[in-house]
Amino acid sequence: MRLRRYTRGGSTSRIGTANRTNGGDGECRRREKPITTERPIMTVLVTGGCGYIGAHVVHALHEAGERVVVVDDLSYGRPDRIGNARLYGMDIAAPGAGERLGEIMTDEKVDAVIHFAARKQVGESVAKPLWYYQQNINGMLNVLTGMTRSQARRLVFSSSAATYGVPPVDVVPEDVVPMIPINPYGQTKLFGEWMARACEKPFGIRFCALRYFNVAGCGPVELEDPAILNLIPMLFDKLREGKAPLIFGDDYPTPDGTCVRDYIHVSDLADAHLAALRYLDRDERKYDAFNVGTGEGTSVRQIVDEVKRVTGLPFREKVTERRAGDPPHLIGSPKRINEEMGWHARYGVKDIVESAWAAWQANPAHHIAVENWTQTN
Repeated sequence: MRLRRYTRGGSTSRIGTANRTNGGDGECRRREKPITTERPIMTVLVTGGCGYIGAHVVHALHEAGERVVVVDDLSYGRPDRIGNARLYGMDIAAPGAGERLGEIMTDEKVDAVIHFAARKQVGESVAKPLWYYQQNINGMLNVLTGMTRSQARRLVFSSSAATYGVPPVDVVPEDVVPMIPINPYGQTKLFGEWMARACEKPFGIRFCALRYFNVAGCGPVELEDPAILNLIPMLFDKLREGKAPLIFGDDYPTPDGTCVRDYIHVSDLADAHLAALRYLDRDERKYDAFNVGTGEGTSVRQIVDEVKRVTGLPFREKVTERRAGDPPHLIGSPKRINEEMGWHARYGVKDIVESAWAAWQANPAHHIAVENWTQTN
């Protein structure tokens, strides 16, 4: 059996700093030698691993020395984003997908599953609710079916802050009540958590849900967001066309009238998934749902201003009507994941926008010639 070394206490080569110096009295204390042990290399199946977040997690798993198998229908992702991971092309929401996933997990000797593959657009979910229920709930059903037909017994689920709806507090803890999603997308994510939780006792599945807030930025430039579906790529895409970037509503009950969100760097999020896998190694686990955020809010207009600073483009944005299903204010408390997993966000909004811009400009397909740029509307 292949073994690899890891450091106890929640840190690996990607997360945390096991050895710190303290110079408070003018001296550096002697660094404490980390306690190390050996653990078998895991085989991790990542659904949606060719997409934006999934590819970053695949990259982090490879860096951590794990073996990776990817299942993806390639509706948004690309197969050149997953390194040497084996790729199975399939729609996990299709009839019979649960049985096929069970075969793949058995053949590949999968130990753990990280489940990303889902439809994720809030506005689209409002317009196509039945399709969202079919895609996202059937997808989770088939993943769980596959796990019960194999030896895979660890599941990290890509949940969402959309499960909270419009919470009654400014900074949301995981146990906030009431918890009422206001769009079908958020409903499918909350129901997915219920489904996985229900399978813990009868099937021995160890489950953990990570509720993300607004994921943005880029790690390696080749892993840029391949879809123009999130705020920052949408802003860049309008600039590429020489058009005014859009702000969806400026009459929300927030300081500048635009939606306030907790933006998390995709590389921080990838690290959180590795921390979650280690958390599931524990026999005693107090919680099965965790916010992944910074605890700080940034408005859409502040993001637009940061894009102006980073790109150097003197554009004029355009305010348009609100999007259906958008809550005005959503910030997550990271206290639980900080304390239980030892995970902390390392990057801020400046890092997010700068890394996203670097990746955008590195792609010849949509590189913007800044020196010649003009706005046409």
